[in-house]
Amino acid sequence: MLARESRDESRERRATQLAAATDAGFGVADWVALGTSAHLVVTDPSSLASAREVVERVLSTVDLAASRFRPDSELSGLNEDAGQWVAVSPLFAQLLRVARDAAEWSDGLVDPTVGTALIELGYDRTFALVQPDGPPLTFTAGAAPGWRQLEVDDEKLRARVPLGVQVDLGATAKALAADLSAAAVAETAGCGVLVSLGGDIAVAGATPSGGWPVDVSDLSDPGLPADVPGQIVAIHTGGLATSSTRARRWRRGGSQLHHLIDPRSGLPAAGPWRTVSVAAATCLQANAASTAAMIMGSPAPSWLGRRHFAARLVAHDGTLTHVGGWPTQGERL
Repeated sequence: MLARESRDESRERRATQLAAATDAGFGVADWVALGTSAHLVVTDPSSLASAREVVERVLSTVDLAASRFRPDSELSGLNEDAGQWVAVSPLFAQLLRVARDAAEWSDGLVDPTVGTALIELGYDRTFALVQPDGPPLTFTAGAAPGWRQLEVDDEKLRARVPLGVQVDLGATAKALAADLSAAAVAETAGCGVLVSLGGDIAVAGATPSGGWPVDVSDLSDPGLPADVPGQIVAIHTGGLATSSTRARRWRRGGSQLHHLIDPRSGLPAAGPWRTVSVAAATCLQANAASTAAMIMGSPAPSWLGRRHFAARLVAHDGTLTHVGGWPTQGERL
């Protein structure tokens, strides 16, 4: 399955990957959801239609809970009613809790309170509608309010953020949605399943012989050179996620901007890496690790190694760094 952001995908290559999956005897579906590409592969083709219904149901509930771009979402309600306790659904409470957990685990690098920074930098609508270029921005950069400003009361199912704080769950909600979708399909269909949401990949159920082949690519928009070849790796359990500054990019006043915000500065991350891919026990964990690595910069390889992750890091000059047993071409994870 090809892991890419939807607006930056090569349709021709995506079709090739889907055809390869079909030739292998899998059931394959491809559509757009959560503002990105959704790919579903099941080992039992007869289960594809029902499996897609399961995934679409999960994604619909996640979107209604966590979309920053829907006025009727629970997240929009929480941000709009800042300063007050707001009743939340069990799913939204879970989404908020895992966002806080990811922030704590990453020492604050994966922070859900960067919403205001994203809005001020121009990412204020579904990315497909963000203008690729525009005039200079006028704003005062500063550190994000901090994840501890997001309060979640699991017992009473309520949440609260202070006035002036805008929560964005883009760093964790999509990955959790992939995990939830894969688990739900495996349980209901009883077959092996791979779910990819914009490159956040989760697998569950029976693993195909040789594992799930995944194309790990150096994500880029059409205007950037593809100077680092992709790599096919096989995953057997858990998830894999890729974070990159070469996708979801836009310009303002001649300055290149992207969606990975460093909460310490409120500005796009400016470290040495342009792409980081991580394999982990869950897609959520892989996503949090790859995002944190992109933001922390030079210490990322040793940080990932100490936590026993397998990872592939691509520097801005195209230099590759492998961590924790990430395979060479042809090897398995």
